Amino acid sequence: MKMEKNSNAEITIGEEKFTYPIYEGSEGERALDIRRLRKETGLITYDPGFMNTGACSSAITFIDGEKGILRYRGYDVADLAEKCEFLEVAYLLVHGSLPNTEQKARYSNLLNIHSMIHEDMREFFSNYPDHSHPMAILSAMAVSLSSFYPELGKDIKEDLDMTVTRLISKLRTIAAFSFKKSIGEPVVYPRHDLKYCENFLNMMFDSPVREEAFDPVMVDALNKLLIIHADHEQNCSSSVVRAVGSAGANLYASIAAGICALWGPLHGGANQHVIEMLENIQKDGGDIDAVIEKAKNPRSPFRLMGFGHRVYKSYDPRAKIAKNICKEVVKKTKRNDPLLDIAFALEEKALSDPYFQERNLYPNVDFYTGLTYREMGIPTNMFTVMFAIGRLPGWIAQWLEMTEDPDSRIARPRQVYTGPNARKIIPMKKRKSPPLPSS
Repeated sequence: MKMEKNSNAEITIGEEKFTYPIYEGSEGERALDIRRLRKETGLITYDPGFMNTGACSSAITFIDGEKGILRYRGYDVADLAEKCEFLEVAYLLVHGSLPNTEQKARYSNLLNIHSMIHEDMREFFSNYPDHSHPMAILSAMAVSLSSFYPELGKDIKEDLDMTVTRLISKLRTIAAFSFKKSIGEPVVYPRHDLKYCENFLNMMFDSPVREEAFDPVMVDALNKLLIIHADHEQNCSSSVVRAVGSAGANLYASIAAGICALWGPLHGGANQHVIEMLENIQKDGGDIDAVIEKAKNPRSPFRLMGFGHRVYKSYDPRAKIAKNICKEVVKKTKRNDPLLDIAFALEEKALSDPYFQERNLYPNVDFYTGLTYREMGIPTNMFTVMFAIGRLPGWIAQWLEMTEDPDSRIARPRQVYTGPNARKIIPMKKRKSPPLPSS
């Protein structure tokens, strides 16, 4: 479904008037088409962070931040997490519809067939320094796939299922191998008899001295966690994937760029910072009231991690799901983790405080996902890797949509220049030394 022209907007600049069309999306979102703005007026828009700029139209994900709605291809994320496996949601994002029984079986089979990585790529792992961050390895290995499977860059439409399933399956294997490398254990190869999430957990935790048992609670939790991270409209990493792809870069290069963007602490690395914050609260004695007051103090540099969201002005719909997943996992593990008590108490205090209520500072998805992964035995430095595995189908869907969009152009934002005016070069002998800094 394309955007429909809804009406026109008139802009007055000085004594001149300019008319620009207003388009409307399928959920009533309206956009002012300013593609002719600079050509006709000489002006550009100034929008740091592109918070009010629509860089594309998309049929993949819909978000209503005020109402707390998140849908993939029209399906509510809570409904998908409750009734589908991650494999089905990955298929939905890439293909536009949920798979039937035959399609799901074929997709699952392709994932298993292509779960191995080229054996020569194992040499890469042995040459990374000990304790290399898994995200560094993941991004480098993702772009290296283009060297081992160059035929995929020629015509991605030739076999979409093959291309996408190879990447989705192999990135999971790379992630597990990078984890094993970081802890100095031998890698565990994927198995043909296991489903997607079972296979990943086996590659992460199986070892020559301990056989991994597949607890259905953990498998279900992983499926749900990956689903709630699968796409999130034009976020930082998805925008990076589109921007890199708009230059004609292949899918692997675009995904590697998205992984690097996700690594940022303000994006995918946020759940790691939640754990670090909770650990610091514990070290300081666990005084929740003091933490809340410090968070409310405008002169304090302290920030309450895992609360608030740039898009959601009500409770993050993913956070509700993540909290329930966390409770199910905790019920199973029966671990007495003091960080969980701190997290529950912190949420309760914040939600009842007018300061947080008035500013719509509700727990976001990062608040509980890190705690859940921690309960599952996944180390902190793997949290963002888990995010990347979940977000991969969304990145692929965004990249494919961008390549097929007739309105797509190479990403090239404008700027407002604030540097020096034109000046001439002074000969070296006549250049003055800069003044010494004041003591």
